[in-house]
Amino acid sequence: MGICLIYYAHFWKESSVQYREHGLYLQALENFKLTRCRYNYEVQTSEMFTTAGRTVKTGLVASAVVSSWTWAATLLQSSGVAYSYGVSGPFWYASGATVQIILFATLAIELKRRAPNAHTFLEVIRARYGVVTHVVFIVFGLMTNILVTAMLLTGGSAVVTDLTGVPTAAACFLLPIGVVLYTLFGGIKATFLTDYAHTVVILVILFTFAFTAYATSDVLGSPGRVYDLLTEAARQHPVSGNADGSYLTMRSKEGAVFFVINIVGNFGTVFCDNGYYNKAIAASPIHALPGYVIGGLSWFAIPWLCATTMGLSALALESNPVFPSYPNRMDPADVTAGLVLPSAAVGLLGSGGAAATLLLIFMAVTSAMSAELIAVSSIFTYDVYQTYFNPQASGKRLIYMAHSCVVGYAVVLAGFSTGLYYIGISMGYLYLLMGVIISAAVLPAALTLLWSKQNWWAATFSPILGFIFSMTAWLVTAKKKGGELSVATTGANDPMLAGNVTALLSPILFIPVLTYALGPQNYDWQSMKAIRKGDDHDFAKSEHVDLEMIPGERQHSVAEEQAEQAKLKKNATYARALTVFLTIALLVLWPMPLYGTSYIFSKPFFTGWVVVGIIWLFCSSFCVGLFPLWEGRHTMARTAKAVYADLAGRKKPKTIHGQAEAVEETTGQPTPSEKVVEKKE
Repeated sequence: MGICLIYYAHFWKESSVQYREHGLYLQALENFKLTRCRYNYEVQTSEMFTTAGRTVKTGLVASAVVSSWTWAATLLQSSGVAYSYGVSGPFWYASGATVQIILFATLAIELKRRAPNAHTFLEVIRARYGVVTHVVFIVFGLMTNILVTAMLLTGGSAVVTDLTGVPTAAACFLLPIGVVLYTLFGGIKATFLTDYAHTVVILVILFTFAFTAYATSDVLGSPGRVYDLLTEAARQHPVSGNADGSYLTMRSKEGAVFFVINIVGNFGTVFCDNGYYNKAIAASPIHALPGYVIGGLSWFAIPWLCATTMGLSALALESNPVFPSYPNRMDPADVTAGLVLPSAAVGLLGSGGAAATLLLIFMAVTSAMSAELIAVSSIFTYDVYQTYFNPQASGKRLIYMAHSCVVGYAVVLAGFSTGLYYIGISMGYLYLLMGVIISAAVLPAALTLLWSKQNWWAATFSPILGFIFSMTAWLVTAKKKGGELSVATTGANDPMLAGNVTALLSPILFIPVLTYALGPQNYDWQSMKAIRKGDDHDFAKSEHVDLEMIPGERQHSVAEEQAEQAKLKKNATYARALTVFLTIALLVLWPMPLYGTSYIFSKPFFTGWVVVGIIWLFCSSFCVGLFPLWEGRHTMARTAKAVYADLAGRKKPKTIHGQAEAVEETTGQPTPSEKVVEKKE
């Protein structure tokens, strides 16, 4: 980004001098705009804004998945459950939210196979089932985006207010400003690149916290010291439902309840969030599967180690004067609001910890929110505006509508999140509630791509019936257990568990009954392939660009398409086997023996537990920090050399359809690797 700004400044200066005498500043401005695609020809058409040309590679897909899945809740809620339930909390959070990303790899491959030109998953729903089902899933998709964005803003604003004193309402409106700007002008490609940068910053800060707590802190400083303090904390205030009241066991009754809620809710926020389908669509076909699998496994280490460090550090430090709430324990409302992590950071690092937490939460909120902005703008642009209001919309018009939606959605959700704060709804409450509201759409959404027999009745009515049943189970259980309906009673674990489980599992009954009672569909998948790309010819004409040279716009031959489909079919087989194995490993083979035996960690075992977490985070750093740089090394090197040569005046650029071809002044020969097309004046 810095290189681009330097180049733009240089180009603008030259253009201003060149045209000042003739007063042709508009021409200079046009040339300035054309520098966007000077080297890689990435013109911001409607297709590029939404799909990034469908050419993103494994490393960037993985880093984008990690960044998008690293919400404020990932860091704050996981630390809160560690504080409440001990070492089981971080693992239940991490494993219960990793399997969805891994399983989604199967859907990503099927989406690339079945609907290669789709912009959103909802277009696939409409192509198969028609208008009514399409509207139903638009509602569930937007509810998902609204819940996720509200969690981001309520959690992020609570931390900002706690650490800086900024009013929560102001924080709700200030947090989205930066992300709106870069999403507005860069589209989904900008979110991929900023996701990468944000992920690197998050990893660095988590390493700082981990090494401070387990190596350098004067108060803690080693896993053994943390272990001793946790043992003492269990004697002073044992955990109800944990084996021997210990914080050092996987056997936790309330932790297991949270585990189930976590699995159900996160199925909804992955399988119903158009943002994850956007990334699958943007991925190059052969990179979708490894991108999601690597991203899911890399993400696992973030909440696991973060919560194992910060949640347990809060428990270990709260009997020490360095802890903000000393001599009292943290208020349960503050734990639910997500303030365990900032409290532990201040206890470990003082004002430096507060600053690191602010940066950490800002990175998490903005990176995840950029994905939500693109998800909502693509739904509004392609599934609402183009489908029902202007089917012949031009590429320029689609870009305009996408930009308008990005701004409008950010303003509306900032206001909505402010309202939630004033009525007492926190991030923790929304996190437990999300599955109750949206998870009834998970199974019919997945079967749309996986099962040809699911009929219109099952796809349309199972989400609605599941939603009605889940809300009923949630509210009835809250009334029966708590005696009244309030934020406290409806936010308890048992009502949330009842609602979440009902939402996810009730379609298992509704779908086969409706399908076989009213006749299976036996769908042939052809209408999905008929989904068309956006028409950007008007944009290409006005901007003097060649669509064939823009990434992802080149027309493929029949042989190329057949070869691509063969690769995707092969990847689909791998995806099913790999995702099933990893899911069983993370949900059964690893945690259940520890849970069933009620094992209480010994000091060496706890030390090994922490070391494995740190090693895993190092592996994640390689996968999403270094690997994307390696994959893009050739493009970065070429671009950097070309920019330097232009700045140094060693090459004379020849403008071609908005692109520049480097021509050596000494030889007058163009770079052989580039396609030369003269721009017509």
